[in-house]
Amino acid sequence: MTKQQRKKQTQNRILVIMMVASLVIVLFASAFVIVQKMRKDAAKPPAAPVEKPVAATADSREPVPDTYMIENVEVIPQTDLKAGCETYACTMLLKILGFDVDEHTIADNYLNIRYISWDENGNMFGPDMNSAFAGSPYSGWGVYAPSMAKSMNRYLADQKSELKAYNLKDVPFETLAESYTAKGIPVMVWATTDMQEPYVFNTWTVDYVDEDAQAAMGEKVSWYMHEHCLVLIGYDENEYYFADSSAGAVSHFDKELVKQRYEQLFSQSIVVK
Repeated sequence: MTKQQRKKQTQNRILVIMMVASLVIVLFASAFVIVQKMRKDAAKPPAAPVEKPVAATADSREPVPDTYMIENVEVIPQTDLKAGCETYACTMLLKILGFDVDEHTIADNYLNIRYISWDENGNMFGPDMNSAFAGSPYSGWGVYAPSMAKSMNRYLADQKSELKAYNLKDVPFETLAESYTAKGIPVMVWATTDMQEPYVFNTWTVDYVDEDAQAAMGEKVSWYMHEHCLVLIGYDENEYYFADSSAGAVSHFDKELVKQRYEQLFSQSIVVK
């Protein structure tokens, strides 16, 4: 074999070794990505159970009292958590059920928080609020029922409780009152502060979703001014009554107005049972 042939053979061997090495690197990288995805999926909290009350028939339906009020409810004024009405509502509901908890415990340990960001052109980016809290309860925007129910279930699991938070969607408001409140079960509901008219205040591009998201990555979602979360604790012939952190007291509003605001905020609610 000539010197030129030996040189060519050596170059070919080096080329084969480089190709094999590149293939091994690609395989290892792919395996690493798959393992990381499996770990991330395993770490995701389970979706909150969804419950829709079954409409009772005329024969099977229990009598519903004309008025009802859950008594001895501690209303926590919304002070430190300026954007934390959902956290206050969650805390008040849990305290009604006998849990020794405060709003800071929920805000600091159990919320899935994703911050809002801006690019150089002032465009906003943030989560689908069904998937995570947009911003922070100390100063931010808000969160919707699916993500909040998951946060509550993490807390309940830590307390070794058999209770579960159920994410309710599109349940008529009167059904919430009849199926739950009339039986002594408080209900977290999304409406507006003082039942004011909501309007779009901020819109951003979605950069975080999970299985509960209503928007896809890259789509636009909006936050509505006056969005507010309260705890339904009673009703009478004309009005619904709420543990209301914004008012720092029990508030009450006309039934038809409440129904309208509830529907404008996508008919979402949570019960724990």
